[in-house]
Amino acid sequence: MQNDILSSEFASSPELVQKLYQSGITKTYREGDIILDENNSIRSIPIIMKGMIKVIRTDEDGREILLYYIKSGESCIMSFLGGMHSEKSIVKAEVEEHTEILFLPVDKASLFIKEYPEWLDYIFKLYHKRFEELLDIINAIAFKKVDERLLALLHKKSELTGSKTIVTTHEQLANELGTVRVVISRLLKQLEEAGNLKLGRNRIILL
Repeated sequence: MQNDILSSEFASSPELVQKLYQSGITKTYREGDIILDENNSIRSIPIIMKGMIKVIRTDEDGREILLYYIKSGESCIMSFLGGMHSEKSIVKAEVEEHTEILFLPVDKASLFIKEYPEWLDYIFKLYHKRFEELLDIINAIAFKKVDERLLALLHKKSELTGSKTIVTTHEQLANELGTVRVVISRLLKQLEEAGNLKLGRNRIILL
């Protein structure tokens, strides 16, 4: 337990790490699993121990758009804020790859804010990071073309996974960008012809 992600994240407070493990429950999930859906009650806060999940927002017509990714060592600040105020979830959290999650009860997450400055600092850092990511999303939707957003998304996936080969489908990319599959397929073909990437079956290789 000494070399895990929590020990690294809260190196200055071994007691907090111990309390997190004692209070939480660890579960594993496969790609595509939904760990939190819109309008669900929020009873616990997920801390990603291994793997990655994506947070999605859905409109009234069922169209989706990717808000941000949560990777190892991070938590979902929207779950935290919603749980603190006993509100329903306004986002969906979907597993991007095989993932291990520590679920911390909302009441414990609130209590630790008062007891451990390191935990409060952790929450503020997450809030700041997610706020910047959401501003980037607004900026991209308002000012960037879909092909620019698509290429940026592919590079983001590559950065998060540490691989130039991205396993995904045109439909998944369309959902994450809030558009339709035919548009994504056309743009991917154009990007391939321009030498930005190479298309394969359910995979894209960045060049």
